[in-house]
Amino acid sequence: MTIFCSHCHRPLQAEMTCLPTRAKQARSAPRPFRSTKSASKARRDQINAELQALRSLLPISAQEKERLSYLHTMALVCLRLRGAQLFPPGTLSTAVPHTLGAAPASSKTALHPHPPAGLAPPAGPALGTELLSLLPGFLLVLSAASKLVYISENVAQVLGFSVVELLAQGDTVFDILDGQVGEDVHKKLLLAQEEPGREVTFVSEMRTSKAFRLQHGGNRVVAVCGRFVALHWPPSPSTTAFLALCTPIVQSPTDGEAASQDDVFQSMHLLDMTFIDVTESVAYHLGYHREELVGQSWYSLLHPEDADLAAAHHRAVALGAGTGTGTAVLRVLRKDRAWTWLRVWARRD
Repeated sequence: MTIFCSHCHRPLQAEMTCLPTRAKQARSAPRPFRSTKSASKARRDQINAELQALRSLLPISAQEKERLSYLHTMALVCLRLRGAQLFPPGTLSTAVPHTLGAAPASSKTALHPHPPAGLAPPAGPALGTELLSLLPGFLLVLSAASKLVYISENVAQVLGFSVVELLAQGDTVFDILDGQVGEDVHKKLLLAQEEPGREVTFVSEMRTSKAFRLQHGGNRVVAVCGRFVALHWPPSPSTTAFLALCTPIVQSPTDGEAASQDDVFQSMHLLDMTFIDVTESVAYHLGYHREELVGQSWYSLLHPEDADLAAAHHRAVALGAGTGTGTAVLRVLRKDRAWTWLRVWARRD
C-alpha cells in the first residue's frame, strides 16, 4: 500500500515526512541578541580594583604609587612575591659583604651561610642612601630560575633606570642584558648553581635609559660578580639565590668627548705585546709605575680566563694594519694583587 503525504500528495516511505522537523525549526528560529558590553566593563572594573588594591600594598610612597602604570604595578608585585618566597616573613636570613676591595672590579661579595639574627632580608632591606653610595656598583639578587628578586635603588646611578623602569624591561636577568651574551651567562649561572658558594663573573652590556645612551653613546658595560647561596636548609632550587655586585666598567670616550686622565691610560707595545711605553696615569688605574711595566708582557697581567679573548683581539690587531678593532673588556692584575676590569681599545700603527 502506498502512502501519500497529505500536504504535497507525494508518495512517502515508511517513517518519513516532508514536514520540517522540530530541530530544523529550532535552528532556523532567530536567537535573541545578548550584549556582552556590560559584562566586559564589569570584568575590567574588577581587574582595575584588584590592581589598585595591590598597588596600595606596595611599600613605596604615595607619590610613587600615583605614577605607577598597571604594567609597573604588576612588575613590582611579582618582584615582591618572589622575594617573599625566598625570604618568608619571620625568617632571619641575609647576605653580608665579606670584603670590598679598593678597586671596583676587585670587589667581592662573600655570603655568610648562617647570618646573625635580627638582620633584614634582601627582599626588602633597609639599606640607606649613604651605605649604597659607598658601593662601587648596585646589588642584584636572582632566583634559581634567573628571575629578578631584588635590585638596589642605586641602580639609577649606573644605568639611568629606576628599579620600576628596569622591571618594565622584563622579569629575568636576560631581559636587562645584551642578548649576545645570554648563552654564556646562562652557562655560568648553571655552573654556579651546581656548586653553591663558587664565585662566577661575567661582563655584559646592560640596558640603559635613552638619556644615558644619548650622553654616553651606548649602553653600560657592567661586570657581575656573585655566587649562589642556600638561604634555608635543606638547600633546594626554591631556597637558593644568586647574590651579586654589579660594577660598571668605565665608558670609552665618544668622538666629541675628551678623555680624562682619571678614566684612561695609553700604552705602546711591540707586536708580541711587550710594553715599550705607557703614560704615567697607569699608576692611578693599576698602581704600577711606568718603569715597572716597560719590557714586561701584556699577557703577564691578564686573568687566565681572559687570555683567549685577549689573544683573539691581539690577532685581529696584528692582521688589521691601521684600523681599530673595537673594544674588549678584560681583567688585569693590579700591583696590589687584585683584579680590575679594563675596557681596552687597540690599533696597529
